[in-house]
Amino acid sequence: MREVNLAGLDLNLLPALEALLRRRNVTHAAADVGLSQPAMSRALAGLRETFGDPLLIRAGGGLAPTPLARTLSPKVGAALDELRGLFRAEEFDPSALRRVIRLAGGDVHAILLAPRLIARLQREAPGVDLRIEAIDRDVLGRMERGEVDLCFATATTPLPPGAFSEPLASDRLALVMRRDHPAANRSWSLTDYAAYPHATVAFFADGLSEIDARLAAAGVERRIALTTPHFMATIAAVAASDLVTTISAAFAGRFAEPLDLVLMSPPFDDALDLTVVATKLRAADPAMQWFRKMLREEAAAVYGAAG
Repeated sequence: MREVNLAGLDLNLLPALEALLRRRNVTHAAADVGLSQPAMSRALAGLRETFGDPLLIRAGGGLAPTPLARTLSPKVGAALDELRGLFRAEEFDPSALRRVIRLAGGDVHAILLAPRLIARLQREAPGVDLRIEAIDRDVLGRMERGEVDLCFATATTPLPPGAFSEPLASDRLALVMRRDHPAANRSWSLTDYAAYPHATVAFFADGLSEIDARLAAAGVERRIALTTPHFMATIAAVAASDLVTTISAAFAGRFAEPLDLVLMSPPFDDALDLTVVATKLRAADPAMQWFRKMLREEAAAVYGAAG
């Protein structure tokens, strides 16, 4: 990359660069920063000239980043955060915020938290849009590239370098089955887990869970008859069969009455401490600090009431 004359650098190109590297689509990037598509195309041309690199090239019907663009992606977001800090008034005003906040989570988060979050955003920050996207194996990479702002997790989720988590709320695990299930009227032991087929929620294809690790340590293996990435599909299947599941008590409790479900304590530690994960590069962004505070407050209301 050639030497750049900072005095002649157009700082207005930096938000365009961040959006282009994140979206990899001129039209979508233009919408994110409030530019027309032709204006974004001109910005991309200016960026290519500034960096002496094409940055984004056509591939497979879309745009793919060059090696240089891949190295720039995490740096541009951090640089923008620092620049905004130079000119930002000390008092943060969420009502003036215009951005999309992207959360990686499951339908459990969308169902329990999204209604409260969107209602609060409409009152306090009407210019903020919320996107809840799927959790996948590349979610941390997506966060590093600026494609995801936050990810829901639990306190036991391992974190790589460059990421941090903070407590969100305390839930608990519940053993859930239909009210007429043959084993609904008695307490369960660990060995009972091997007696009935289970439904599980897994965001990744391997379907592995901490519950199975606990059972294996006790010499117990359960049969998993259904695996799905959706909590709602899991409890719907449990309500219509002799399958059982062990999931969030707050979520299962929301549907216990309409689906005629029974919630019991599992025969092991039922603590389920929820966290939210972010990258350290974005930690100092006042907008995300404000949003994480709001997220904690709404999660406390949801899970506190459930408890």
